[in-house]
Amino acid sequence: MAQPPDVLAFLDYRAYLRAYFAFAQERGLSHRGLARRAGLRSPSFLKSVMEGNKTLAAKTAARVARACRLEAEGVEYFVCLVAFNQARDADTKRVAYERLQTFGRWRRIHALDLARDEYFSCWYLPAIRELVASEAFVEDPRWIAKQLRPRVKVPEARKALRTLESLGLLQRDDEGRLRQTDTSVSSGLETGSLQLARYHRTMMARASEAIDTFAREERDLGSLTLCVDDEALARLKRRLQEFRRELLLDEPSLAGRRNRVVQINLQMFPLSAALDEAPRGKA
Repeated sequence: MAQPPDVLAFLDYRAYLRAYFAFAQERGLSHRGLARRAGLRSPSFLKSVMEGNKTLAAKTAARVARACRLEAEGVEYFVCLVAFNQARDADTKRVAYERLQTFGRWRRIHALDLARDEYFSCWYLPAIRELVASEAFVEDPRWIAKQLRPRVKVPEARKALRTLESLGLLQRDDEGRLRQTDTSVSSGLETGSLQLARYHRTMMARASEAIDTFAREERDLGSLTLCVDDEALARLKRRLQEFRRELLLDEPSLAGRRNRVVQINLQMFPLSAALDEAPRGKA
């Protein structure tokens, strides 16, 4: 017999509501019926919420959770998930995310996400992992701290090595030397977690600092400003994603004698609101 979706497996409360409604709809439940269960006057309100056009207040979230037949832990998690998804600033979102992490079963379900979060929690963890690939690498926290730009503290480098080993991203060979494992960690096509968002902000700041820190021969910084339509915007995004994949696939040919860790940032973001079509001419 099919089971209802597990709310703790979701990081998007709207996705959970859509999954639950699809499950319940097969058993004869309508949007009106779900709204009635939650004590809502509007039969279409939850449909609007699922579509992203409406939000949920905390009290309403608890009623909706119980309408989805969730019990104590499930109701509490759903309310926290709503707070996380609807947070309007980074600090509020961080606090809500930390609350989600207190659910033991959530941590087991999202173990891989948590490992990825830890990897991207400090900008220098990926940098040190790549540093290990150099033949000149020295497993000495003082040496590592000295090589990074900007430099990090020796205890931070020491802890980073332990973290990378515990995550299975570094391991020792038969001679006891640290080596990269075949396991790859990607931020994915989007920045879904708080740690990833912070990581990208940090790396964009590093790019800004590089203008004054490194000679032109050691860096490449450029930009384009374009006016496009929605279809071209989606196409540009796909091409940037494909280029990142190509770089990963082409990594062996970039190896040579590895003596430098570099960061490649690709960003595309709006510089204007979406412009409504209007006739040209004087207002």
